[in-house]
Amino acid sequence: MIFIQILLPIFIIFSVGYIGQKKIGFDVRALSVMALYLMSPFLSFRTFYQTPLDEKYLYMLFYSVVLCFILIVWVKAIGRIGKYTHSEKCGTILASAFMNNGNYGTPVALFAFGTIGLDYAVVLMVLQTFLMSTVGLYYAAKGGSGEVGIKKALKSVLKMPIIYGAIGGLLFQITNVEISEYIFVAIDFIANATVPTIMIILGMQLASISLKRIPVKKVSIALTIRLVLSPVIAYAITLVLPIDEVLAKLMIVMAAMPTAANTTIYSLQFKTEPDLVSSSTLISTLLSLITLPIWLWILL
Repeated sequence: MIFIQILLPIFIIFSVGYIGQKKIGFDVRALSVMALYLMSPFLSFRTFYQTPLDEKYLYMLFYSVVLCFILIVWVKAIGRIGKYTHSEKCGTILASAFMNNGNYGTPVALFAFGTIGLDYAVVLMVLQTFLMSTVGLYYAAKGGSGEVGIKKALKSVLKMPIIYGAIGGLLFQITNVEISEYIFVAIDFIANATVPTIMIILGMQLASISLKRIPVKKVSIALTIRLVLSPVIAYAITLVLPIDEVLAKLMIVMAAMPTAANTTIYSLQFKTEPDLVSSSTLISTLLSLITLPIWLWILL
C-alpha cells in the first residue's frame, strides 16, 4: 500500500524520463543545467521565504553535517580494513555519504508528509547541495587525476544558484519584504514545476548509466552504507535533537535515499571510480523500491 501510494507515482515519472531518453534521446546535461540554474533557485527562494526562521534550521544543518561526516569516517575505516586504494576510498565516499534528497527525496517528502514535508525537504536539499559542492567535490578531485583545495571548493559553491535562492528567501523573510501577488504567482509556477522536472531528468540520467563494469563487492558495501546504515545513524541523531515528529521521520527517510545523481557527474569529471559511483547510483535507486517502503512502513 505504501509503495502504491507514495513510490509508484514517483517511479512512473522517473520512467517517463527513462523511456524518453532511451527512445528519443535528449541533452541531459543541458536539461540538468536548466533545472539547477533556472528552476531550483525559485523553489529554494519560496521555501526559505515562507518557512518561518527558527532553530529548526540549525537542527537540520547539524543533522546534515554530522550524518555526512560519520558516513565518511565509516567509509575510511572500511577502506583501511579492506585495503582500498586512495581512489576507491574517495569513490566509495561519493557513493555512500551523499544521498539523492533533491530529485528523489523532495517528491517522496511531498507524497509522504505533505507540504510541510516538502518545505523541510527543500531546506535539506539546499544543505545537501552545499555539502556536495564542497566536501563531495573535494573527495572527487582528491581521488581522481586532479587536485582541489578549499579555494576551488568554495568557488564551486558560489556557482550554485540554489544557494542564492535560499539566501534571498531568508533576506526577504527577515526584512519583511512583501512580494506582489502577481510576481509571486510567477515564482509559484516555476517552483511547482521544479520537482516534476528534476524527477524526469533523474529518469533520463539513469538511462544514461552503464553497468558494464560493476565492482560488485565495493558497490555492495557502498549500498549497505547508503541504504541501511545511513538511516540508522540518522535515527540516532534525531534522538538527541529537540525536533517535532514529522521532521524526525523526514530526516530518517532522507537518509535512506539512494546515491545522489550529481556524484556520478563528479566521478566522471575527475575519473574517480566512475564505474563504482555510477553503478551505485543506478542500483541504489532500483533497490530503493524495496528499502524505502520498509522504512516508510516502519515510520508512518
